[in-house]
Amino acid sequence: MADVWLRSFSAALPSVRRAHDDAEVRAWFSTLVVPSHETWVAVADSGVVGLLVLDGGELEQLYLDPAWRGRGLGDRFMALAKRRRPDGLALWTFQVNAAARRFYERHGFREAGRTDGARNEEREPDIRYAWGSGKQYRTEDAVAPPAPLL
Repeated sequence: MADVWLRSFSAALPSVRRAHDDAEVRAWFSTLVVPSHETWVAVADSGVVGLLVLDGGELEQLYLDPAWRGRGLGDRFMALAKRRRPDGLALWTFQVNAAARRFYERHGFREAGRTDGARNEEREPDIRYAWGSGKQYRTEDAVAPPAPLL
């Protein structure tokens, strides 16, 4: 699973500084993510090609092997996440990740706030997205977006 994360992160976010090396990412997955969170994987002949990690109302991880993008796997994971959390989901994504932003917006997620990245390990500006009733997510951790000009 960690290898999918590593390949996907490198392909989708080449300008973002990774806060941890490969060994640390693998250890994080094996000691924290998998034992502590609801984790789903997609497997093909080549091994794990995608992963979805849920933690309560948080969509913590959704990563696909770059060779598997555009084949509907992300859509299937999103449908699964919404079935598992029908009351709502929230997530963070980096502002520079335009493809992820389009994907989440296409799936009905709406921007709930932005930060300058000071609180994430990569120090990369991010966006809080939310879907559903809102009962399952907290936006108080996000900087409110500016009010629209009327």
